Amino acid sequence: MTSGKIGKSGTIGIIGGGQLARMLAMAAARLNFRTIVLEPQADCPAAQVCNRQIVAAYDDEKALAELASVCDVVTYEFENVPVVAAQTLAASVPVYPPPQALSASQDRLTEKRFLNDCGIPTAGFRQVDDQAGLEAALAEFGGKGVLKTRRMGYDGKGQRVFKGGEDLTGAFAALGNVALILESFVPFEREISIIAARFQDGTVTCYDPAENVHLGGILHTSTIPAQLSDAAKTVAVESAEKLLAALNYVGVVGIEFFVLPDGSLVANEMAPRVHNTGHWTEAACVISQFEQHIRAVAGLAHGSTQRHSDCVMTNLIGDDINDVPQWLAKKDCLVHLYGKTEARAGRKMGHVTQLINAGKPGVSSQIDG
Repeated sequence: MTSGKIGKSGTIGIIGGGQLARMLAMAAARLNFRTIVLEPQADCPAAQVCNRQIVAAYDDEKALAELASVCDVVTYEFENVPVVAAQTLAASVPVYPPPQALSASQDRLTEKRFLNDCGIPTAGFRQVDDQAGLEAALAEFGGKGVLKTRRMGYDGKGQRVFKGGEDLTGAFAALGNVALILESFVPFEREISIIAARFQDGTVTCYDPAENVHLGGILHTSTIPAQLSDAAKTVAVESAEKLLAALNYVGVVGIEFFVLPDGSLVANEMAPRVHNTGHWTEAACVISQFEQHIRAVAGLAHGSTQRHSDCVMTNLIGDDINDVPQWLAKKDCLVHLYGKTEARAGRKMGHVTQLINAGKPGVSSQIDG
């Protein structure tokens, strides 16, 4: 199949069965699409709402062939899908975002270089392949920086911060003797992100940037609107447009930035999927990031990104799930739980979006690329 446009009751495959796949499946159902999830965990969150689940590893050749045979288009919910699996599927069924988006985002070193090649500035970085390389890189950065595994690792995992003067003995081995990247410290005032979508006709739409607060490396809150100048908003939108065009991208992407004291932006990372910092869109916009993604991969017209309210999205992490009764009692508050039965430290159990100035006319204007 060469076209990504599917019929009104077509079938969308989703690789991964977590909460993002769950919310994508829910959005797809509203548009009369069926969804089939490929996920090795049988009791995954998406299994509760999709039409069917193929229980198999993401790189299982037989399962991939089955998924391709029963779907009109395939997407994915996380960036660590094996690239070879996406490429295998793409040989017989459209895969959006394209496999090259996975290649660009899975390795932090490759990602930083790609962003720079697109004209998007990042923190300084150095490739670190051994203990000697780490010590040399830290010396270049004045003994300070953030050491990260180049692959895998999320929500603060696979990282170590150096503030200067630490004993470096065994520091490389402590992160698993794997390929690493050292990033220089960025003297930022706040963190923001932008959720953008590119459609099959090349149209790009962007939601208003969110201001994000992380605790322990995990997103805690996203506040909209962000404290951001109009000039910086323009830079964020233009950065998204450059990145999406370079990848011939289709679907939603999340791009995180640091805001420097002078108001300029430095990109932190990209995620080729719907993004935690865009969950607020389901409460404060008519068209959520999840529906926008489904529209894009299905070849439909883009939806409005205009928001009708300011808002604050709060993640429910671990035992935060016990606070749900209090959240439910609040006015103008949307609670979304992920169907996970066990609350563990650091595990995302759901999120809450509380509207502010709900329905106030003129609260926002649409940002279209």
